[in-house]
Amino acid sequence: MSKRKNNDKYFNIIRAATKIFAKKGFYQAKISEIASEAGVADGTIYIYFQNKDDILISLFEEQMKEVLDNMVDQISQLEDPVEKLERFALTHLKLIEQNKNMAEIIQVELRQSSMFMKEYKNEKFAQYLDLIAEIIKEGQKTGVFVKDVIPGVAKRAFFGALDEMSRFWVLSNRKHYDINTAAKQISQYFLNGIRV
Repeated sequence: MSKRKNNDKYFNIIRAATKIFAKKGFYQAKISEIASEAGVADGTIYIYFQNKDDILISLFEEQMKEVLDNMVDQISQLEDPVEKLERFALTHLKLIEQNKNMAEIIQVELRQSSMFMKEYKNEKFAQYLDLIAEIIKEGQKTGVFVKDVIPGVAKRAFFGALDEMSRFWVLSNRKHYDINTAAKQISQYFLNGIRV
């Protein structure tokens, strides 16, 4: 992974790749198209990235950094673990509305990269899931959530529901309900199962 990240060209390439991957798909996208969209020569791409997979993973890392910081900011404003889980769900699903291109890349294109799925160790994503686990542990300590819930299982179950809803929103042309409703429903199903 390239370390030349404090550079406008790096971020221009990331933005260009986001557009091209969302429009054409990861496999159909060409480095030359990304370079053209970014306004750089094809060879410039290779100063910052090893290959197309590297661009995709870098794009995801930059996005996860923002998402993680935003989520920490959102839930740190609250005291109640129940409200924190509800805020987590709403904030997560609102990201789809705010950035449809990125949502499509994360939900569809990223999962087609064998390099991402098999080789990549995603620390920011692990930290993101751990936020859910920490909320659950906090709720258990304060007597709000039942003690026999395993935070490591619960965080994946909760995220899994949000992730599937996100995938549905990205791939579906017809939306039968809004993001607020979906976030509230998922939170309630989950909270009704773990609340004392």
